[in-house]
Amino acid sequence: MINLLTPVRQTVLQRANPAIKLIVLIVLFLVTVQTRSIDFAINQAAMYTLLLFTLSGFPVRKMLLFVLPFGLLFVSSSMTMILFGKGDTLWWQWGLLRITEESFYRGLHLGFRSIAFAAEGLLFVSTTPSVRLFYALMQSFRLAPRFAYSFMASIRLLPMVWEEFLIRRQALQVRGAQIKDKGIKGLVEHIRLYAVPLLSQSIRRAHRVAVAMEAKQFNGKGPRTYYYQSTISWADGAAVLLLVVAPCAAYLVAIYLPWFGIADVRYHR
Repeated sequence: MINLLTPVRQTVLQRANPAIKLIVLIVLFLVTVQTRSIDFAINQAAMYTLLLFTLSGFPVRKMLLFVLPFGLLFVSSSMTMILFGKGDTLWWQWGLLRITEESFYRGLHLGFRSIAFAAEGLLFVSTTPSVRLFYALMQSFRLAPRFAYSFMASIRLLPMVWEEFLIRRQALQVRGAQIKDKGIKGLVEHIRLYAVPLLSQSIRRAHRVAVAMEAKQFNGKGPRTYYYQSTISWADGAAVLLLVVAPCAAYLVAIYLPWFGIADVRYHR
């Protein structure tokens, strides 16, 4: 699992400051939210997916595995609008299912925007280690160390919780404990056998971590030094330039080489 999520090469986006990259990607999210042109939405999805393959640092075959759910995301988000959206130009109808020209283009628009959102988020996640992100937030955005280190500690504790769940399940299998009831009784039995022991273990572990962090003065009351220094370098300028050029290029292509030529897919009666 660790090797699966480890990039094989360093790219400009991986060298960039996570705080600056977070700001730029939030702006890109807002641009995608406000997109009304279906041509612009298609080009955004294409551009961000291209950046994902070229700048994530992962091999093409592994990245294909990551973007495989994009197809399901596109179908699930677009088909609802296509089959049940409003419109005046009727193309096909069968019972409650009704496809119009307006709903068809709005469905495509929604599907490609969903892919753009997913590509933007995956681009940030695949190029930003969580530790560097929290260090950058502490140094650049003055995030309180007690919150940042608490988040980092919780992330580190998740594999332990999963390991305890597996141990608990194996122990129940060895003891021959089986849940025969279904419905509400079965759910209550599941909670009794799994949730309560795991929750109690997590509370004890969280208390030990909190005491250790307090003993080491992770309360943010005094000046601190950081193992990872979050600095600004040439990679930040290059990353910002690439992330800004992508939507600008998508917008220009949508103007001069449109797919459908629809500037606004919203339904106006």
